[in-house]
Amino acid sequence: MNKSSLIVIILCVAFGIAIIFSLNSGPRNDTNKTEQKVEIKNGVQYITINAGGGYYPRETIAKSGISTKLIVKTNGTYDCSSALAIHSIGFQKILPQTGETEIDVGIPKAGEPLQGVCGMGMYSFLVDFK
Repeated sequence: MNKSSLIVIILCVAFGIAIIFSLNSGPRNDTNKTEQKVEIKNGVQYITINAGGGYYPRETIAKSGISTKLIVKTNGTYDCSSALAIHSIGFQKILPQTGETEIDVGIPKAGEPLQGVCGMGMYSFLVDFK
């Protein structure tokens, strides 16, 4: 076997592994795609977003005029959704591969949505405050 054949085989194997890895890096269960998780505890509103292969739910409706924190959950997230930016509040961070990140968004006003976007601009989520 010559060098070029060996290089082609190695590249094909690496490409196959990359495809399998990317297919497994998304959300772990389909309920994350539609379920809105908004809770009010002790006068603070908590909005949960799951990051991995995008952000889920992609759109959330929450209450305005109340102290609000965004909880972004990751679970083996290795794609660009782990690089989160929320420009309206000046937030930009690489999220942990697995864990929860709490982001204080202050007291949002009605009609001023909160939009998060991944590092590459491929994935986003929107929280609409009513």
